[in-house]
Amino acid sequence: MEDFLNAFVLLSNFALVPALAYGSQLALGALGVTLVFAVLRFSNFAHGETMAFGTMIAIFGTWGLQAAGVSIDPLPTALLAIPLAIVVTIGWVLITDKLVYRFYREKKSDEVILLIVSIGVMFVTAGVVRFAIGVDDQVFTDGERFVFSAREFRTYTGLREGLALRTTQVISVVAAVICVIALFIFLNRTRTGKAMRAYADNEDLATLSGIDAGKVVLVAWSLAAALAVLAGTLYGLDKSFKPFVYQQILLPIFAAAIVGGLGSPVGAIVGGYIIAFAEVLVTYAYIRFLRYLLPQEWLPEGLAQLVGTEYKFAVSFVILVVTLIIRPTGIFNKKPA
Repeated sequence: MEDFLNAFVLLSNFALVPALAYGSQLALGALGVTLVFAVLRFSNFAHGETMAFGTMIAIFGTWGLQAAGVSIDPLPTALLAIPLAIVVTIGWVLITDKLVYRFYREKKSDEVILLIVSIGVMFVTAGVVRFAIGVDDQVFTDGERFVFSAREFRTYTGLREGLALRTTQVISVVAAVICVIALFIFLNRTRTGKAMRAYADNEDLATLSGIDAGKVVLVAWSLAAALAVLAGTLYGLDKSFKPFVYQQILLPIFAAAIVGGLGSPVGAIVGGYIIAFAEVLVTYAYIRFLRYLLPQEWLPEGLAQLVGTEYKFAVSFVILVVTLIIRPTGIFNKKPA
């Protein structure tokens, strides 16, 4: 029994808990993508760089607060900077919408045209971020690092393996839960949220019914920007801020949105956790885990790793392709995307 508990704690420490936190970050990112798709009818490839932009503003705000001696120890100071980052990022996406997207939207351009335009916005935003903060990694986490450390867990339980629960992991999960609940209340209980749902279902009928299309678009962009800031900042706190990684993380975010059903908020959440657990569990080295469960002569050679960690994003791509082949509409979307 003790060997089984050690194996479970080991797997939880290096796979299950990190996957849960990572899934929360992907779910928030995928929610932003699916909101834009549902309301504006195109896949926003600039969403990853919007996350980078928002995280950059949060970092600048964090540095400013730290320089002023402001902190909320044991929590990261970056949490205080997130509201500022959300406001600035909303301003950025609304400016890009006014200067770029609105022109093509008024011309009733095809979705493919808007998708290509979003790639251009992605590169512009990436250039702004690289110019403003540079290309080096930025670590901006402060406060208490662990809720409890592996050593404390081993001392308390008497097990050989320890479980370390990082503060940023807990914050990611809690923030995801709060944001998801708030978003569902907004979409289902408020007049603006219901207007957004009606507009997403049938744009022409919603407009004829008196729904202000401009307001719906503004709210959709604002919500997507806020979710991008939260997802990007939480990801940066949990790992570190790497400007180039936000283009790479766009693949698992889109995979999460498509697996769940592009345009479905519930699907985005479920898809985020599916992609996260798949990436982590497929690339985890199981040799230590198996030593607790199997006799010595049954142990495989090597690390017992299905796929190397360098192919982590390839797992998302494979899941995405399989989903598009088997169920193109995703798990929770019954109508064609």
